[in-house]
Amino acid sequence: PVGAVRVGLVNGQLTVNPTYQQLVNSPIDLVLAGTIEGMLSIEAGFQEAAETQVVEAIRFGYDQVLRVIHLQEELGRLATQPKATTLSVRRPSDELMKTLRQRALTDLKRINQLQRKEERETAVEQLSAALVQEFAPDGSVVTAVDVKSAFGVVEREEVRRHILQAQQRVDGRSYTQLREISSEVGVLPRTHGSSLFTRGETQSLAVTTLGTSDDEQMIEALEGKSFKRFMLHYNFPPFSVGEVRPVRGPGRREIGHGALAERALSPVIPTKEQFPYTIRVVSDILESNGSSSMATVCSSSLSLMDAGVPIKAAVSGVAMGLVKEGSRTAILTDISGLEDHVG
Repeated sequence: PVGAVRVGLVNGQLTVNPTYQQLVNSPIDLVLAGTIEGMLSIEAGFQEAAETQVVEAIRFGYDQVLRVIHLQEELGRLATQPKATTLSVRRPSDELMKTLRQRALTDLKRINQLQRKEERETAVEQLSAALVQEFAPDGSVVTAVDVKSAFGVVEREEVRRHILQAQQRVDGRSYTQLREISSEVGVLPRTHGSSLFTRGETQSLAVTTLGTSDDEQMIEALEGKSFKRFMLHYNFPPFSVGEVRPVRGPGRREIGHGALAERALSPVIPTKEQFPYTIRVVSDILESNGSSSMATVCSSSLSLMDAGVPIKAAVSGVAMGLVKEGSRTAILTDISGLEDHVG
C-alpha cells in the first residue's frame, strides 16, 4: 500500500493535512508519498525554510504516511478479499541475457567513455541494431523485441556499475561536478527581459513580459475564485532532443515543469504594492540533456532581473540523482538524461 499526506508549519508546529487558509502563512507546503519500506515521492514548496525544518518535516510526514498505510492494511484484513492475480510479462531468457551480456560488455564500456550525448546515443543505436541482427536473424525463435529488452537491461546494469564501482559518471564527471555553465541577459532586444542559460547540453531561453492588473489570470477552482499575477510557462519543442513531431498544446510534463519552476520563484516575487505589474515568464528549452526544469529556474531568475523586477534574491536550481544497489549509493549533482533514466 501507498500512503500520502501534506505537511505544513502552523504557528510553529508541524501539522498534517493543513487547511488552505493555514497554508497561506506556512513556510512549508510538503506532500509526501511512501510505502512501508520508505519514501517514494517528495513534492514541496518552501518559503525559504531552514534546512533543519525541512528534514524534521519529512520525518514527521513519513510517520503520518506509515499511519495511513497501517489503516489500509487493517481495512484489507477486515475486507478479507483475495488479492487480484497479476499478468505475467514475457522476459528475455537467462541464456539470452548471459550470452548477450558477454557479447555487449566490451562495446558498452567503450561507449560509456563518450562524453557527448549525441555520440553516445548513435553508438548505442548501432550496437543495438548489430545485436538484433546477430541474435534474432530471420526464422529465429528469439525476437528483436527480446534482444532489445535484454540489451536495455545490460546497458542499465553497466552504467550503474560504472557509477558505483569506478565512482565516475559516464561523461567523466565526479559525483559533485557540474557541467560547464554559461549565461547571457538581454539577448532579445524587443522583450521586457530575456536570458539564455546553458548547463552542459541543456539550454533554456527565458522571456519576461510585464502587463497591467487587467492581465491577471482568473482562476476558478475547488478552493474558490482567485487571481494570479505571476505565471511561468515551460515549452519543450521536439527539436530540443533531436526529434521531428507535431507541436501541439503542452502535456502533463510541460505543465508540471512550468509549475515546478514557478513554485521555486514565487517566494521572491515582490508584492503587488511593491511592484504592481502582472508578470509572465516563458521558458523555451532549446536543447536538453537532463535538468531542463532547473535550467528554467536559473534562466527565469536572470530574465526577471533583466526586466527590472525587484525580486528578493536570485534563485537557481540543480537536479540531483540517486543510484543505489544494496548498501552502495551514489548521490549525483546535475544529472544528465541517461542518469535520470537508469537511476
